[in-house]
Amino acid sequence: MKFFKELSKRALTSKALTKKVFIKRAYLIATLTLPLVVSPITLAETSQLIYNINGYTMSDSGLQRFHSIQFNGDKIEKLYRTHESLPNDQSMTRLDGKGKTLLPGLIDAHGHVLNYGLSLLSANLNDTTSEQNAVEKVKSHYQKQSAANADTWVLGRGWNQTHWPDKEFPSAASLDKVFPERAVLLNRVDGHAIWVNSKAMKLAGINKNTPSPAGGEIVKDSNGEPTGIFIDNAMELIFKVQPALSIGEKKAALIRGLSALAEVGLTSVHDAGISAENIELYKSLAEEQNMAIRVNGMLDINDSQTDNILAQGHYQSPDQMFALHSVKISSDGALGSRGAALIHDYSDLPGHKGLLLYPEKELKALMLKAMKAGFQVNTHAIGDNANKLVLDHYQDAIKQTGTRDLRHRIEHAQVLQLSDIERFAKLNIVASIQATHATSDKNMAQDRIGKKRLAGAYAWRKLLSAKAKVANGSDFPIEPTNPLFGLHAAITRQDRDNQPLGGWISSESMTRTEAFASFTIDAAYAGHQEHIIGSLAAGKKADFILLAQDPFTIDAENIWQIKVLETWVNGNRVYKN
Repeated sequence: MKFFKELSKRALTSKALTKKVFIKRAYLIATLTLPLVVSPITLAETSQLIYNINGYTMSDSGLQRFHSIQFNGDKIEKLYRTHESLPNDQSMTRLDGKGKTLLPGLIDAHGHVLNYGLSLLSANLNDTTSEQNAVEKVKSHYQKQSAANADTWVLGRGWNQTHWPDKEFPSAASLDKVFPERAVLLNRVDGHAIWVNSKAMKLAGINKNTPSPAGGEIVKDSNGEPTGIFIDNAMELIFKVQPALSIGEKKAALIRGLSALAEVGLTSVHDAGISAENIELYKSLAEEQNMAIRVNGMLDINDSQTDNILAQGHYQSPDQMFALHSVKISSDGALGSRGAALIHDYSDLPGHKGLLLYPEKELKALMLKAMKAGFQVNTHAIGDNANKLVLDHYQDAIKQTGTRDLRHRIEHAQVLQLSDIERFAKLNIVASIQATHATSDKNMAQDRIGKKRLAGAYAWRKLLSAKAKVANGSDFPIEPTNPLFGLHAAITRQDRDNQPLGGWISSESMTRTEAFASFTIDAAYAGHQEHIIGSLAAGKKADFILLAQDPFTIDAENIWQIKVLETWVNGNRVYKN
């Protein structure tokens, strides 16, 4: 297909992104100063050479080493391997890498850029230790905001009740004590549940008589009163009355998010589930040369403009900074909020099997529609029932449409029946996993599904052994954006306190080379972009990063602490520490 061929021979030179972005909403910071983005060293058609480096890249023969890299504009001209001498060309711009480690730019195969940009401006509840601690953090964040008015909602995200002493969902009552007249909306860490106060429920017209919608749950107490927790499709009851962001605010959040992602060594992200409006914003940013890193977008299948966008076909900006050729569908919820669809009951909640977000016929119809339009289908599936159903539907739909080569994906592929693992390679389905989910979920997962089902959970080694292609990511802002955290988790199966000793279900860990590939060439493959990014070779894009330490030789427990020194995209240095 035309999309998967390189459309332009030279990318546009990106502009420096350092700027101030002004946001009017009180729940956003009034003035944002974007992270440092360094202007290109040269705009001339002169080759650049970074020498004295400890370079690694993947190739068809495995992990390769090199000591210097030469590039011109956005394209790599040559890698200099062991015993290869440097050219005696005085016209080149030469940069001393000072022995630091240079890698291909890392790729996050599943993130949410707009939500991440907004999360940087909302109350951060990731490290809260209790319901009351979360309320205090929201209060502190709110007090720092300016120009508050009665219509402003207080926003936050990142709470996780499984990390609190009682492990119970929080309630509107605790928020009401601090915010009796101002609506509060706090996203759970996985984005599949929200916690709101009574004011928000009043604005949405929610009361004890409000039924839970299909594919969602309004959590109610023993008296039938809503507690303030809304799961999966029920969240929309609140979202629909939340004040909408302006185009300018969304654009500012995207710029803020992309620039911050460059700081952690990401040069590309697959943005999972974006709206038609979001697509137009990316096109605008690409035209303005105002994107710090590449974005491979997945259209939200529920967007009102889906049919029109599918009819228009694939899109790629001239500089290849923004691409769109896939759709995102969600089949179930998340494990932490017990929304993941399981074949058998939750071990810690008998009689409950989670939530399927679509009737089976509707789910398959959505897949078929996208496949017939020539779009890659990327479906969120966490529970073993959701994964089985998605694989079943893929099998039938691929046969009907002849789209095996589109590399359809399962996003998360978190809890699998052992018998389903081999189906990934057979159907050419990419397992798009997030390594830090395992190390975040390790204290909760066995409670939810029991020890027996863990055999197919977060089963990266089994997937790799079955010849499945595994792409890695983070699912930010649910997890931290730093891909080095993901490399560490994939290799050690430990959290950043290096617990548990020996790793959690360590038999499912990846080797360093496998983990590196999952964040580079295999992630590029998952986005049909391995011909331009994911590895370093002559003719490919000059997307790379410089690190302070070598992830292949440093003690594995310290990989997550490695610092990113520089990030280069399209031959331009977009971040310097």
